[in-house]
Amino acid sequence: MSRNILLHPTLPSSTQLMLRRAGYETLDDLSSTSAEALSKELGIDISDSQSIITASQRPPGPALSQSLASLISRSQSLACSYAAVNTALGGGLPRGHVLEISGPPGSFKETLALDYARIFVEANEEVIFIDTQNMTSLATIKKTFHHSSAAADYQDLVRYTHLHTLPDLMLFIHNLLSEIHAKTGLLVLNSISFPFLSHPDIQSSKRTALLEKIHQVFLQASALNNLTIITTSQMSTKLLNADGSPGNFETGAKAVMVPQLGSTYLPAGRSYRLAIVPESRTTGQDKVH
Repeated sequence: MSRNILLHPTLPSSTQLMLRRAGYETLDDLSSTSAEALSKELGIDISDSQSIITASQRPPGPALSQSLASLISRSQSLACSYAAVNTALGGGLPRGHVLEISGPPGSFKETLALDYARIFVEANEEVIFIDTQNMTSLATIKKTFHHSSAAADYQDLVRYTHLHTLPDLMLFIHNLLSEIHAKTGLLVLNSISFPFLSHPDIQSSKRTALLEKIHQVFLQASALNNLTIITTSQMSTKLLNADGSPGNFETGAKAVMVPQLGSTYLPAGRSYRLAIVPESRTTGQDKVH
């Protein structure tokens, strides 16, 4: 069992964050604390503090029960304006998690990302919005908040930046943790795949190393700072042989659409992947995997 609270799999991320902020770094720190003392220190019910201590003593196993996973309010799920998306996410997007929204051009990836931005701004939380492909302008953001209760405040709460090159993106990722303020609740990286596409000659090993760096920073930002992260990505075509193995133009029996960056950059256990599949101009499907 990991002695580091942050790495312990049976404690919800929101609980880990609360314990870390209270000065608890390892499971050994909890072993000398009673449920009564923990209840008073954290300001939670005695039953909830007992659940935390019990969970910290339990060896890693299957997913947490719903009662334990939801005992801290900061683990709340964020419901957007689209019922189908909320259903696909099991009720909403949990805070402190990563959501990748992928789909072909013309799908409502950016619209959905802006809807989540609206939720955070209306809660008086700061949003960092990074656009890498000129897909979302300041005018579009202004239109999003035109009829919002936060219409007068969005300019103070939305930090909007253009990043068009891969070096610019990686510099931002390198400095991200220092850019997170007390009120920062959401990061949107719009078209995160575009800077990689602008460098088609990048070596596979270098590309993997960069994606691993993004993975590490995303994990720290979401776990330690409770930052919710949303990325949007284009799709690419993957050819498969008849047996399901990777194919090419000569052997491929079918083609499927997949997110362009793969899953390397997404922290396991903290990420959702939502694929938008349009069927017409007004209908389509959303799939989570």
